[in-house]
Amino acid sequence: MNVAAYEKGVEKVIDWPGDIFGTLKSAKVRQLCYVPDAGHSRLITLAHADPDMQATVLTTEEEGIALCAGAWLGGDRPVLAMQSSGVGNCINMLSLMEMCRFPLLTLVTMRGEWAEFNPWQVPMGRATAASLELMGVTVLRIEAPEEAAEVVSAAAALAFDGDQRVAVLISQRMIGRKKWVEESK
Repeated sequence: MNVAAYEKGVEKVIDWPGDIFGTLKSAKVRQLCYVPDAGHSRLITLAHADPDMQATVLTTEEEGIALCAGAWLGGDRPVLAMQSSGVGNCINMLSLMEMCRFPLLTLVTMRGEWAEFNPWQVPMGRATAASLELMGVTVLRIEAPEEAAEVVSAAAALAFDGDQRVAVLISQRMIGRKKWVEESK
């Protein structure tokens, strides 16, 4: 998804998912695991298209925590991409990363925030950052497209060079307004 930014009155399109992918490649990330999510669709597409990146679809987010642990033990740098509603599924598994002192880098698209249409997304959206922090995960946040590469770069360094668990929350405003889509009959 492209988000328009304005610089000196001239519209400039920022491909922030592309910036994130390029940053992950620069950080030597070789595996991306994910539960399908529209907010991560461009990142997922880029990962599948890159022969040097292993993209793995998950059935549930906590599988991604285990996959990241195994990838790290196997010598790869992984990233877990998920939606804020999936964070609740990972809470118990985060203890694996903490107790074994494995690094973790996760990219979390937020729901339950700006222009949310689905009230079921609001409680976990409100609790995402605090839930992660209670489990010892450092939380960083991207609020604007031009911040994406810098924040993900800082998170990757903290995770992989500092052996930390780090989540990057991607504001719902970055992804845009979601709507129910009905099929034509």
